[in-house]
Amino acid sequence: MSQQTCQQQPVVAVLGLGAMGHAFAANLIKKGFTTRVWNRTASRGDDLVAAGALRGLTPREAVQGADVVITMLSDAATSLEVYQGDNGLLAGLKQGGIIAQMGTLGVEGTESLIALIKAQRPDVVFFDAPVSGTKAPAEQAQIVVLASGDREKGAAVEPVFAAISKATKWLGEAGRASKMKLVVNAWLIAMMEGIAESTQLAEELGFTTDDLWNVLEGGPLAAPYIKGKMEMFKSGDYTPQMQLTWALKDINLAIDAGSKLELPVMKRISQTWQSAVDGGYGDQDLAVVYRYLGSKSSQ
Repeated sequence: MSQQTCQQQPVVAVLGLGAMGHAFAANLIKKGFTTRVWNRTASRGDDLVAAGALRGLTPREAVQGADVVITMLSDAATSLEVYQGDNGLLAGLKQGGIIAQMGTLGVEGTESLIALIKAQRPDVVFFDAPVSGTKAPAEQAQIVVLASGDREKGAAVEPVFAAISKATKWLGEAGRASKMKLVVNAWLIAMMEGIAESTQLAEELGFTTDDLWNVLEGGPLAAPYIKGKMEMFKSGDYTPQMQLTWALKDINLAIDAGSKLELPVMKRISQTWQSAVDGGYGDQDLAVVYRYLGSKSSQ
């Protein structure tokens, strides 16, 4: 990459180095972006620093000099905490800086963040930009960014999204992407519960997981996402792509957003998955609901 191209690239800060944020930062470093990082547990960034990232001890320090800041934090309360205060993101971000909030915070959480920025830093260009995809696609820059905000004012964010994803879907004003993210996750979670229960039924009727997939394969029901989860059923390896705890958080955010609707299936999934989390399955991949259902039926 030429020096001139490097100079044209925005400096990016990534706050929150969980599975997704860590993958974003690693891809930005690989693609030559000057990358600054911060995480509450600082050691999560050790390998990124070794690869060339600059570590900030506080959110404020991490964003100094950054043109674009990505926040990928666990929930709305954590995000608000990181944005505010003397050591917060908003205290350190330069005039006219860009923030891309990429976590799943729900409708109310996102609106709270938008209101905070309008009140404290109206100069900032804010993008609500959660992603569709999990750990492995994020590491391979194969996620899809669901973006909303003022695209013309914040053009510098586009090469950043391009470096960490395979596509960006623009959805209008800030806040709309978080709404679509809840819809997408509700569908993903419904598929997950559906294939877990269907595989349980297949086994009860004398078929293996492979038998079921062989019937689905090549047809309209053979989603690649489902195949990956069925492989987990077979191997028993539930190393998390998306932890069940976070999936439960997301279905509850969807239910909250659709409070005027019936949503009987979503509500039942929430109850079932809450029981699985209470049963100690929360830190494994959401596909572990298959094991949880099996343990309940054998009792």
